[in-house]
Amino acid sequence: MEYKLSNINSNFESYQQLINLFHACKRTHFDTIILKITDWFAANMSSALGALLDSIQNNFNYIDIQFDDRVGNILRKNDFLSFYGYDKKNDSYHTSIQYKKIKKTDSRYFIEYIKNDLFSRSEMPKMSDLLKKKIIENIYEIFINAQIHSESDYIYTCGQFYPKKNIIEFTITDAGIGFKRSIYNKFERDISSVNAMKLALRGTITTKNGIPGGLGLKMLSEFIEINRGKFQIITYEGFYEKIAVNEMYNEFDGYFPGTIVNLQFKTDEKYSYCFTDEIESDDIL
Repeated sequence: MEYKLSNINSNFESYQQLINLFHACKRTHFDTIILKITDWFAANMSSALGALLDSIQNNFNYIDIQFDDRVGNILRKNDFLSFYGYDKKNDSYHTSIQYKKIKKTDSRYFIEYIKNDLFSRSEMPKMSDLLKKKIIENIYEIFINAQIHSESDYIYTCGQFYPKKNIIEFTITDAGIGFKRSIYNKFERDISSVNAMKLALRGTITTKNGIPGGLGLKMLSEFIEINRGKFQIITYEGFYEKIAVNEMYNEFDGYFPGTIVNLQFKTDEKYSYCFTDEIESDDIL
């Protein structure tokens, strides 16, 4: 079986391409799937593709990835292709945030990866120590939610600094049950993925037992708004995107077998971000 992905970015149409790949292959067993990736592949999307390909390989399929030189350079530098038999290529410009396939039990490794590979980068927006701590905690909450609820064996992460666009994108994916089934399992409420995302983004609901939660996505969304970046959630058939203050919901034709959270940070901001109550009166003119 042969399938093609072309010009993949962090947008609705590209996520739909990945979903189409999954549905084309989900009933295939004991077969070789030749995946041709051409034109462009945004490096951070390795997170979503890795989760998807593992779902397909779980049916005892073999994945043969083929690519043009441009795509190969991207996916060898971030170490994605080493999972499919290719050697890693040196990232001489240091723009890659390495692709990781992290066991859901390795929470300590995940938080060190976030600190060292993402927040230690000089290009990240400047923020106070307290705000940085809270943003890291909110990203860590995404991992914990996937760990507790998703029923996914791994969490897949990857990022990329795009110097010409002045952005860093960082993507976290699981191959689990999605928001709506998590809510159904906890509250026995049968709702759509879009409505499940709306509940999660209010910051007033948690599916954890005896653990505070529910604020992580809301705070990340608020920071992305102030930073004028982009925030996306894909969970089964549901799609959410916030670019600066503009929000949209949509539904895919088919579904992604899990959840993707994509964060885009603007790196050309001149501000240093902090909580309002951190500002002393002497700093206000």
